[in-house]
Amino acid sequence: MSTTTVEPSTDRQSSSEADFEKLAKRVDDALAALTGLDESARTVAQEVKDALEAVHRAGLVTIVQRMRADDAARAVLFDLVDDPVVHMLLSLHEIVRPDPMTHANRVLVTVRPQLQSHGGDVTLVRIEDGTAFVRLDGACNGCSMSSVTLRNLVESALVEGVPSITGVEVLPNEPSPTLIPLESLRIGLDPAAEGWVKVGPAASLPTDDLTALSLSTVSGEAAEIIVVNSGQRLSAYRNECAHEGLPLDNAVLDIDNGTLTCPWHGFCYDATSGECLSAPGAQLEQVPLRIDSGEVWVRVGT
Repeated sequence: MSTTTVEPSTDRQSSSEADFEKLAKRVDDALAALTGLDESARTVAQEVKDALEAVHRAGLVTIVQRMRADDAARAVLFDLVDDPVVHMLLSLHEIVRPDPMTHANRVLVTVRPQLQSHGGDVTLVRIEDGTAFVRLDGACNGCSMSSVTLRNLVESALVEGVPSITGVEVLPNEPSPTLIPLESLRIGLDPAAEGWVKVGPAASLPTDDLTALSLSTVSGEAAEIIVVNSGQRLSAYRNECAHEGLPLDNAVLDIDNGTLTCPWHGFCYDATSGECLSAPGAQLEQVPLRIDSGEVWVRVGT
């Protein structure tokens, strides 16, 4: 009888050291490669993938259960869940539940086609003390029997689909005030002296994506900035989550829901205003951005 000893790979990084973006890209590339296989090969590859995921999930469930049962290990487990790679892995296997905002938005995706087929839509604004605050648009925002039915559809979906939600409140559709004074958007004869930094052509910023930038003014003032391009609508923020100031380079931009989610602890923001939807009152620090002759300028100095 022979035994096999498996030695740990010396070039394999721990999850805390792994490059989150490279790991995610590797997964995306592998899944994309599957589409290029013939049907029989794709079926075999899919079965291998499903079998490996089943083994991984069984092992992860055992690890999590035993760590939760041990007082000393429980604290380590909670720290591990904060790691973006570990959190992604546990989320993929549905071992940890998504935050209520993410869960609620997923539920709304299931009813949005029905709302839109009637000329309506819904936006989740925030969740507070078990109540989901939403805004309804189009045919949903009226007094007819049809609009009442659509509002009831939204309420039923959220209350039945998200355990932490016990009620739904519809907010009035009022215009939100601008967060940046008009004066701060003006560019004088010497923009650089006023703290403006030229980012580059607007066409160079990828649509429906975010771009992390390290900018410096002529006076030497440096700033880490992210520019969010949501459907060609540009917004610029300091590259710091309002929760613990961690960078948002790998934040998840959900175009359908108009949200930006921090990869560290799941804080969710309105992508175009920076308003925090997870913790009302919190806010990403928005910085002035404007486009002149096709060039994007961001004001990071005073």
